[in-house]
Amino acid sequence: MFKKIIALVVSVAASSLLFAAAAHANEAEVKKAVESVLGKNAKVNSVRKANVLGLYEVVVGDAILYVDEKARYLIAGDIIDLKTQKDIAEASKIAMEERKRKAERIKFSDLPLDLAIKQVKGNGKRIIASFEDPKCGYCKKLAKELVGMNDVTIYTFLYPILSPDSMEMSKNIWCAADKAKAWNDWMVSNTPPATAKCDISAVEKTVALGQKLGIRGTPTIFFTDGNRVPGYMPVAQLEKAITAAGN
Repeated sequence: MFKKIIALVVSVAASSLLFAAAAHANEAEVKKAVESVLGKNAKVNSVRKANVLGLYEVVVGDAILYVDEKARYLIAGDIIDLKTQKDIAEASKIAMEERKRKAERIKFSDLPLDLAIKQVKGNGKRIIASFEDPKCGYCKKLAKELVGMNDVTIYTFLYPILSPDSMEMSKNIWCAADKAKAWNDWMVSNTPPATAKCDISAVEKTVALGQKLGIRGTPTIFFTDGNRVPGYMPVAQLEKAITAAGN
């Protein structure tokens, strides 16, 4: 993606496709100018005034570009502050990740925990919630890690998004007499649940909730401070994250 953008920047510079609509552009004008060049296939996620050289920071996918205040020149690559010897672009990327993390933060108490499979280990004082697909390999790896954790309550939301088989497996797990056992038997021991029928509206509601929260992959773990971690975490990192969340 980034190489394609660099190639495009060279093309833009050669053909002068970026131009200023006014003496000085604003965020909306910069966004419009960049989108007119990149086309429909590249989404401009955000535009904001940078704190250097009067440039605008433009986020396109996972790349950070810079546009001058007249929206004429597009800059891709490192911007080094020779005094501090710091990469301005790298600092912007870190700041962007922090903004993204804050934007994705939820209010943990708003999670409908009655839709999740509940497991209490030890005193259960520490709490996490996760959205998982029973056909997800990394979810199975996470389940094996969670076996060794103590004094934690785990809420597992069945989030079957990987395949049609995922929904069928989720139905059987949710309809089992002991949901937690059926889940662990499958995820840890690879023993499939018995075919069962019941009201599976909870699973359907979870899928709708996950989409609303922008969950695109499994596992996705939520902590009580509202932060989320997309993907598998080994137990050591999980323990640190729970502590940091202030359980």
